[in-house]
Amino acid sequence: MNVAIISPSQKIYSETFIEAHKQIKANVYYYYGGGIPNHLEGSGVIEAKAGTMNRWTRKIYRRIIQETLSVQEVEFIKSLKKNKIDVVFAEYGVTGAEIVNACQRIELPLVTIFHGYDAFLKQLIDSYRLKYQNLFRYSSKIIVVSEVMKQQLIELGCPEEKICKAICAPNDLFLGILPSFKEHKSFVAVGRFVDKKAPYYTLLAIRKAAEKHPDIKLYFAGQGALFETVHNLIGYFNLKNNVKLLDVITTDEFIALLSVVTGFVQHSITSINGDMEGTPVTVQEASAAGIPVISTRHAGIPEVIIDGKTGFLVDEHDVDAMASCIVELIENPKLAMEMGRNGKENIRLNFSMGKHLRIIESALQEAILLNTKRH
Repeated sequence: MNVAIISPSQKIYSETFIEAHKQIKANVYYYYGGGIPNHLEGSGVIEAKAGTMNRWTRKIYRRIIQETLSVQEVEFIKSLKKNKIDVVFAEYGVTGAEIVNACQRIELPLVTIFHGYDAFLKQLIDSYRLKYQNLFRYSSKIIVVSEVMKQQLIELGCPEEKICKAICAPNDLFLGILPSFKEHKSFVAVGRFVDKKAPYYTLLAIRKAAEKHPDIKLYFAGQGALFETVHNLIGYFNLKNNVKLLDVITTDEFIALLSVVTGFVQHSITSINGDMEGTPVTVQEASAAGIPVISTRHAGIPEVIIDGKTGFLVDEHDVDAMASCIVELIENPKLAMEMGRNGKENIRLNFSMGKHLRIIESALQEAILLNTKRH
């Protein structure tokens, strides 16, 4: 089957799942750039031939070609037809909502996957409410990455029978890591420095744990709007010897850290604006690597981290509880190793990349079949 994968941007460092989706068993055409994609990977810009027309000629062009479609939508449709696309796979609900009219116009089946903010951000949901209704009506399948997200989309009006769950999965590379726990007082945190990941809470938990273990260390990697805030707090709380603030790191650098630290820490919360995680891939990568995860009872995290068995989960905003869990792993190395082994086995059996991709492939094939039966 020929599959068009559509995403807003190309190769965002935090969107490793999109690169993974290109590995589905299909001929993949990857479109990106804006609401209506304007690039096709390997081919460059999707040319809008009407782009140089004056406004009166463009009006006539739109009426003659497709009265209700923009010039970019028309060119996008031409590219889909040229590449004999069988089904479109939209990354993010907003992407699906923007391209649904083009797919509908040529009766091309559409499968849409939601990832996080697109299901929960209040302002976005308000502005996309009508578009989402159209998306839910037309999409053959809506894929979610957590049970919490499934219930949210049902509340927004998505028919339950259209929803299937495909929790995002880590790259198999992480299952191959054999952690040494060499740095038994070191931890790692990796993720965007944004409100829903609350990096300041992770920092405060390390500060609290440092009261008992002054030589504790945190490798803190990522970028985002709160990076400078965290940087300033490190200085204010005199944690420069405890926290190594990194920028965006490569997969190899992350693997190197997971190979020596005692645990992974992430304090995800629901933001004031409603924004939430889907199921964070870095949490699964750490668990797949064989180290315990300390995180929060938030979104899809409790579906992949088993509290007390593969790591610890605390309530959102409970810094003291997170600090206690950090101290517990420092003072009980055997527990940390046991939790790490349990986590690796849990990911291997239940959340492998192969399983994740098979669910997506099945949804795409079913969409094509349903479309064939309708015609």
